[in-house]
Amino acid sequence: MKIVIIGSGAMGSLFAGFLAKAKEDVWLLDNNPQRAEKISEEGIKSQGVSGSWQVKVKMTTDPKEIGPADLIIIAVKSYHTKEAIKNIESIVAESTMILTLQNGLGNIEVISEVFGPERVIGGITNQGATLLKIANIKHAGTGETIIGRIDGKIPVGLRSLRETFNKAGIETRISKDIKALIWSKLIINVGINALTAITRLPNGKLLEFEGTRKIMEQAVSEAVRVAKRKRIKLIYDDPLAKVEAVCQATAANISSMLQDVQKKKHTEIDFINGVIVRQAQSLGLAAPVNTMLTNLVKTIEASYNNVVAC
Repeated sequence: MKIVIIGSGAMGSLFAGFLAKAKEDVWLLDNNPQRAEKISEEGIKSQGVSGSWQVKVKMTTDPKEIGPADLIIIAVKSYHTKEAIKNIESIVAESTMILTLQNGLGNIEVISEVFGPERVIGGITNQGATLLKIANIKHAGTGETIIGRIDGKIPVGLRSLRETFNKAGIETRISKDIKALIWSKLIINVGINALTAITRLPNGKLLEFEGTRKIMEQAVSEAVRVAKRKRIKLIYDDPLAKVEAVCQATAANISSMLQDVQKKKHTEIDFINGVIVRQAQSLGLAAPVNTMLTNLVKTIEASYNNVVAC
């Protein structure tokens, strides 16, 4: 299978490495020439739960070098989705599948507007990875990857994709209700990511303080209320208990949003807590806690260059 991964961050590099090790025809597409040159020369190095390994991966900044692909994986931050898919017509053939494993809501819709919903596959992954530096990642945790189409159909190509991932060591299954899974993962992120970015605490520490536990409970409650109003059936009977369980299971993890704040980068707050605020407003519901979390993270972003003298 000819696979193009757009984005060479932690998750894009991890999937590229596993698929390349399985002898798939893998390309990384990135808009940074220096990054592309380094990965082309050195390949991808990984350490962590899957051991230490290094593998060569083809990489370019020009999609015309690649040609038509069987599968495109979108692995950029959600706020880069529109830009990432803007100039990839040359790698999209009639049978090309486009998979998004991104955080938050809205990515499936953005991609579908350009290439049609019949091509687009939504997904979530419980793989955990941290980018240590260009071409060098830490595989922090392993877990199931779940994929599916919004219409619930399971065409032959989707089954083929599942088998390709499983053969590469990426445990994968298909769901007929991918929307429920994406919303369920969103609610976990709503309860964890912004709080870690604001407090600078690792996931597990959020449970050790009464203040963060209360805010987590309120943020999750607002998100669940929105999901129920939209008649989305979540996969967890007790979403708050699931959020707390994830905090415990990933106690030492630094969330992706906290990593962004530490690096003074733009976060995905608009696609996580921010999307709950917008959806609540459209339904006539209040979401004061998610509004507060969104505004605080945006303030942190806006004040990166402000230094307080001590």
